[in-house]
Amino acid sequence: MTSDLGQLLTLGAYYAVLGLLALYGAHRAYMVHLYYRHRNETPRPAGPLEEPPRVRVTVQLPIYNEVYVVERLVSSVAALDYPRRLLQIQILDDSTDETREVARATAERLSAQGFDVDYRPRPHRDGYKAGALQAGLAAATGEFVLILDADFVPRPDLLRTTLPFFADPRVGLVQARWEHLNREFSLLTRIQAILLDGHFVIEHTARHRSGRFFNFNGTAGVWRRACIEDAGGWAADTLTEDLDLSYRAQLRGWRFVYFKDCVVPGEVPVDIHGFRNQQNRWTKGSIQTARKILPAVLRSRLPWRVKSEALVHLAGNSSYVLMVALSLLLVPAVVIRDRIGWQRLATLDFPLFFGATLAFYAFYAASQRELGRGWAATLRDLPGVSALGIGLSVSNARAVLEAVFAKPGEDEFVRTPKYSIEGAAGEWRSKKYRASGRGSVLLEALLAAYYLAGLLFAVRYGYWVAVPFLLVFFHGFAYTSVLSLRSSLSPAPR
Repeated sequence: MTSDLGQLLTLGAYYAVLGLLALYGAHRAYMVHLYYRHRNETPRPAGPLEEPPRVRVTVQLPIYNEVYVVERLVSSVAALDYPRRLLQIQILDDSTDETREVARATAERLSAQGFDVDYRPRPHRDGYKAGALQAGLAAATGEFVLILDADFVPRPDLLRTTLPFFADPRVGLVQARWEHLNREFSLLTRIQAILLDGHFVIEHTARHRSGRFFNFNGTAGVWRRACIEDAGGWAADTLTEDLDLSYRAQLRGWRFVYFKDCVVPGEVPVDIHGFRNQQNRWTKGSIQTARKILPAVLRSRLPWRVKSEALVHLAGNSSYVLMVALSLLLVPAVVIRDRIGWQRLATLDFPLFFGATLAFYAFYAASQRELGRGWAATLRDLPGVSALGIGLSVSNARAVLEAVFAKPGEDEFVRTPKYSIEGAAGEWRSKKYRASGRGSVLLEALLAAYYLAGLLFAVRYGYWVAVPFLLVFFHGFAYTSVLSLRSSLSPAPR
């Protein structure tokens, strides 16, 4: 009797988790639907850029130990097609290494050429990136503020493309789409590029054009300074200061514009540890922002469609906790379902599992189709996309729980190392700034072993219907474990 009750509870928990994950899959499908519904509604500026331009722009470049990319960044900003007399370049330098010398020398070189370069080192990292941006804003002379992370390389027409949208006085931000300088460097970078494309091509476009809230992504966006100040400025009580300020500004009535056709290339991490830490920071920050912002959103007079999408947007990363729960429940559920009989449960199992999986693949395949990428390359990389998502679920689930139970403002901002790698060539293992593996690597390896044992058990006793389910999860945890092991065994940087 006790055994039967335990089996019933295990199956109940399994189907509850699978059902909730299926809802997240349905939301991805809905994003694709919204995208195609509004696909041709390209945003148009309210008026042309005044010629000659008269508005002053401050370009803020927050950096921290970026010796490999800082000169490339500042030089690309100096190449912007905009009058020098109207351009202020702020190098907001929190570095603790030789980056300071490189940044200072670059600033002096450009100053000698007639650029207004404000090199602003800080003796501390108070508030991390948010603190640097807020401190720089106090000395900014621009009516508009372009923010660029260290690994981005803006094209010369960036300001001329985005500034015309501010002819509408209600527009507070124009966000450009990210592209990827090192997309073809490895399978890992190709997978990351697809993950980001899903966000920037499908989600951002669908949210913006359907009248939902979307967010500034920390870089490659131009703000109206008055919007930042009206919303309360940059705050450091979450790890995603960009997401936090975005929602506060839109709650104040400011309009945001996402211009998909304006592209700013940047690097994606080439090391699994760097990518894991980046995802951990973004995941934790989104849940921190949900704790901070969601009550105000739900109390507001915004339409329900805006509120419901904000709820999914801000709290969506909680799905990683569900993914880990599913990972632990799947193997015992396989055995129990076989004893009960697959035919009885197939009508529940297959629609939920494959519905969520197909929605996941359709979401990312649609983003690649819209970018004109071939089906062969997309289908080649999609299994890696799901593998990476599953493999990092442990790390990201931990980030969710830390965000829920920890006090706000106590987290260190762990940056993502950049190595100035473009295209498919480059060396990074011998360079500085190696990211740490963090404790979740061992758990990922243990789960890979757990699923390998489950697979062997299923094959040994003929549970053939379970093999595809188990193989998906084994692939995910094994993939990230192997990448982590390879990275950890790489030679120490010189």
